[in-house]
Amino acid sequence: MSDEYNVESKSGASWHLPAIIVLGLIAIGGLAFGWNASSKLDATQQAVTAQVNSFKQGVEQDMGSLKDRIAQDEKTNTDLQGDLKVVTDKLKITQGQLKKARAEAAAANQDTVQKLTALDTGVRSELATKAATDDLKNVDTKVVGVRTDLDTTREDLKMARSEMGTLIARNHDEIDQLRRLGERDYIEFTIAGKNKPQKVGNLTVELKGVNEKRGQFSVAMTAEDRRLEKKNRAMNEPIFFYLSGTKIPEELVVNKVGKDTVSGYISIPKANSQPASASSSGK
Repeated sequence: MSDEYNVESKSGASWHLPAIIVLGLIAIGGLAFGWNASSKLDATQQAVTAQVNSFKQGVEQDMGSLKDRIAQDEKTNTDLQGDLKVVTDKLKITQGQLKKARAEAAAANQDTVQKLTALDTGVRSELATKAATDDLKNVDTKVVGVRTDLDTTREDLKMARSEMGTLIARNHDEIDQLRRLGERDYIEFTIAGKNKPQKVGNLTVELKGVNEKRGQFSVAMTAEDRRLEKKNRAMNEPIFFYLSGTKIPEELVVNKVGKDTVSGYISIPKANSQPASASSSGK
């Protein structure tokens, strides 16, 4: 009986040790798995944090760029509004000058006709009251003078007028007629060759092209460091331009075109006149 009990006790104790070892291994495996999962979780959390920070930084940079662009657009809009106001004001001034110039031109023509009529009437009266031969000869001389003045005035009135009311000379003789009126200074020029800037009065003129068949030309003008290009302009078509501090425009007129050659004049109001001479002039 005692021997059977001992055998059973030894048999029961023999499976306890392997079970403990298995349980220990299971516990160690669980700890290892938990530590590995914790490590992966920390790494994932760090990666997510880095991505969030990078995204946040990118958003902040985009917001900064957007604010700068909005500020630049607002400045550009303000500048454009200012430029529009300046152009609008300038247009009003130009329209007023055009209306005034036309009125003055009409008044000048009417005054000239009235003076010629009065002079002709006076001469006719003098002819009627003086019968002496010498007096008649003197009166004939006056009549010839009046007819000459009348013919000259008629030729003046035949000249085309610009939109500013100024007379446009088509050749050297008509330029001399305009000089005698004494209202403006006239500087004649001849430019031979393209892309050769030439000083004419207070302008630098550069011939860019000539269409001799159509009577057209293209030029570039520079005044006070400002460059102005005009393409395919017709002969006897004035080009107006303003200088700083002036209210009356100057004008450039080309009245003759040839192969890579143009001739014409610059008309300068007396109020704008400054000592100047053309580097080349022609008749």
